[in-house]
Amino acid sequence: MSRSVSTAFKTAVYKQQTGEAPMFLLEIDHADLAVPLRFVNNTEDVTSDSNVYTAFPFEISLPSDREDQLPTVVLAIDNIDRTLVETIRNISSPPTASVSVIMASDPDTIEAGPYEFTIKDASYTAEVVTSTLAFEDILNEAYPGDSFTPNHFVALF
Repeated sequence: MSRSVSTAFKTAVYKQQTGEAPMFLLEIDHADLAVPLRFVNNTEDVTSDSNVYTAFPFEISLPSDREDQLPTVVLAIDNIDRTLVETIRNISSPPTASVSVIMASDPDTIEAGPYEFTIKDASYTAEVVTSTLAFEDILNEAYPGDSFTPNHFVALF
């Protein structure tokens, strides 16, 4: 699948050495949160699309290409601030996560994404909070979506 990215992004990615830096933007949202948690894997805060993303060390492990399962992404966030663990403990259902890629020189241009996930599980230690991010499970959806029963389609019977 082809992806449309800027010429500056392509140039930076294909160069052997560059001063450019791609960065991941992570937004975690839930109905129980007053405002979404926004993080960037950088040493300084970044403002993108008028939203401030807090500098926070995290890693994203991309999914494997297995045909027999839906791809899942592993997110590991350094547990340097206890508010993340408290947030995990206090929410009532799985939150959503959105991941985008930007360039440091142009943070308002989204180069890839946003990719929308559901946080399926979360575990934590004193050092790291680890989560499994999954796409919507479309393989287990009923097909067709509705059953042709008298309750749903009265005129057919």
